[in-house]
Amino acid sequence: MADQETPEHTETPEAPTVRPKRVSHRGRSAAPSASSNKDEGSIPEFEAFGQLPRGVPPLSEYLDIWDVDMVKQRHEVNKQSHHTHLYASDHLIVRRAQQFQMKITFNRPYKPKEDKFAVEFVIGASPQYSKGTYIPVFPTEERQSTWRGQVIESNDNVVTMGITTAHDCIVGKYGMYVAVVTRYGIRRTRRDPNWDLYIIFNPWSPGDSVFLDDEEQREEYVMNELGIIYHGAYDDISERAWNYGQFEFGILDACLFIMDKADMPLTNRGDPVKISRKASAMLNSRDDEGVLVGNWSGDYIYGVAPTSWTGSVEILLNYASSGGLPVCYAQCWVYAAVFNTFLRCLGIPGRVVTNYFSAHDNDGNLKMDIILDDNGKVDRNRTKDSIWNYHCWNECYMTRPDLPEGFGGWQVVDATPQETSDGMYRCGPASVAAIKHGQVCYPFDASFVFAEVNSDVVFYRRDKEGTLQPVKVNTSHVGRMVLTKAVLHDGRKDITEQYKFPEGSPEERRVLEKAEEFGCQREKASVPEGDVTVEIAALEVQLGDDFELVLEFTNRSSQHRTVDIYISGSVVYYTGVPSAEVVLKTPTVKVDPQQSKKKSVLVHSKDYQSELVEQGNLHFIATGKVKETGQIITAMRLINVHNPRLTVQVAGSPRVSEEMYVTVEFTNPFKFRLENVYVRLEGPGIMSIHTKQYSMIGPGTTISWTERFSPRRAGTTKLMASLDCAALRQVYGETEITIQP
Repeated sequence: MADQETPEHTETPEAPTVRPKRVSHRGRSAAPSASSNKDEGSIPEFEAFGQLPRGVPPLSEYLDIWDVDMVKQRHEVNKQSHHTHLYASDHLIVRRAQQFQMKITFNRPYKPKEDKFAVEFVIGASPQYSKGTYIPVFPTEERQSTWRGQVIESNDNVVTMGITTAHDCIVGKYGMYVAVVTRYGIRRTRRDPNWDLYIIFNPWSPGDSVFLDDEEQREEYVMNELGIIYHGAYDDISERAWNYGQFEFGILDACLFIMDKADMPLTNRGDPVKISRKASAMLNSRDDEGVLVGNWSGDYIYGVAPTSWTGSVEILLNYASSGGLPVCYAQCWVYAAVFNTFLRCLGIPGRVVTNYFSAHDNDGNLKMDIILDDNGKVDRNRTKDSIWNYHCWNECYMTRPDLPEGFGGWQVVDATPQETSDGMYRCGPASVAAIKHGQVCYPFDASFVFAEVNSDVVFYRRDKEGTLQPVKVNTSHVGRMVLTKAVLHDGRKDITEQYKFPEGSPEERRVLEKAEEFGCQREKASVPEGDVTVEIAALEVQLGDDFELVLEFTNRSSQHRTVDIYISGSVVYYTGVPSAEVVLKTPTVKVDPQQSKKKSVLVHSKDYQSELVEQGNLHFIATGKVKETGQIITAMRLINVHNPRLTVQVAGSPRVSEEMYVTVEFTNPFKFRLENVYVRLEGPGIMSIHTKQYSMIGPGTTISWTERFSPRRAGTTKLMASLDCAALRQVYGETEITIQP
């Protein structure tokens, strides 16, 4: 993997280039490769067994199909038993490796000993039995194909068929025909789009490769439309609500369109490993005109600011309806959230994960280098590696038949375009178990994810001759905490132990040694432990506050110590890249033997507020040199500056189809006005996306916006809102609401 994307980079769609005309498949294959679910093959209504000199003869003695009932209503058995009743679709949606029913009405009662018929399913432009794109299903035990069929009930002219798809069949949208065998040939029903059905993955079936043997986890990681995405700092965690909206109208078609846009062969679409890897490339637009354009620059005039989105639905529908025009703009949590919608919509268990202090460098090693000058001051011109304050990726649950036993389960996939993998911006799926045990040789990209959670922060002192000498190694800073949403409630689940053994444990040392065997490089220099340490105390800061930064020096020696310390505070992007230095202090601190001493630095809001970029992070680093011993001491602290919040309130009778009202309020607490302010509001199952623009909100001014809505379905959900403008990003509010039937 190579070529890191820096936060200043804006990923813009490239200007159209003249491309060579796509050549025909002639001379290389008998038919074009089937890589589009949308394309349909031509299925004849009558397929003769031989030459018929006078055309199709009368077939009145044979079965004729009068009607087909796909049993596709939400309250009926198919959608209820297949857990697909929440999808806003008029078509039948079923999960593979599980029986579904359909009712066929013939012109007369069905006679099993005399009549021969089959239900045929086709997908793609050139359906073939050998490719799994044409599947005939027969009603008798004597004749079966890869999908099993049986007559459940025969009542007068109506036959109820039970059909069980294969556990590894292609996921997508199928056409359906009923074919009757006659003496002269096969007679089929006409093409009817109302009989189309979708087949998706089935985490409820032990035969499916995404089987998840825990009902509560299935409810969370497949069925839950509401998400919480964690950001901020590991010791001052912030969270934002997200509407995954995997069941909303058009989302399933949009997910299938993404695979079509990628020219993904239909024959690969039954394998969750291949689908998740392809999707990790297609969710970003870097090299394949994928879904989202990345932008870390702060300039979002040509699109929607990443902090403004509240859900995935608008993004996916815009991409599909435009024929594949990338949507502007995204950062890591937007990529992860939309990817999670894609996974859950197709039936693959998925969750969004946040790694605090995530290492991103392109050297392929396990070192994040910070260069100090001879006096212990950070040399920002030579310090190039960045540690993201947090980074969001996805995990999806599946077996890994391509890996040794024990490496199935949760797999890391990441759509944020950071580095290339096999020539494309993508990452994963990488086995979490392989990452934990240092088996980074296994596909895909396990070594990159391993470095994200296991790298060391190495401070080097650069002398006047340019020689670098390691002076301190921090082995616990990177991968400080890995979080995801808890199962079926709004709490947090710490999954750090699934990625790494405890710091300093014998298991951790063995894992690092194993990773080194596969080429991961570490700093092995032994840095002597000093007798003076410095720590920066944690604190919570609201935007606009003055605050006091407290450093505590501890002298464990029996002699006096004098420290020349450099205290640098910078506004940083959440990617760790500095934007502007706003604090620089150089005090000298004297510490008595076996004592501690505190040193305070006052930080004024006027120093940092005008320089803040979105997500308001201040990064303080203290580095210095002990005069008596020459020891270098260091400390780092990320301060997450908190923004004001929106107030969201609802009124009215909380019942399906009843009229309700939601009000969003915000007061500008600052001494400056906010201009070109956008407010977004949505709620899964109850309210589609609404937006409102305010040209200006003056200091101390309160805005109030009320919208009317009628809930579409019962259950507990949320209404979530965001406010966004150039001067103030990442302002959120939400309220939970329970809708009665």
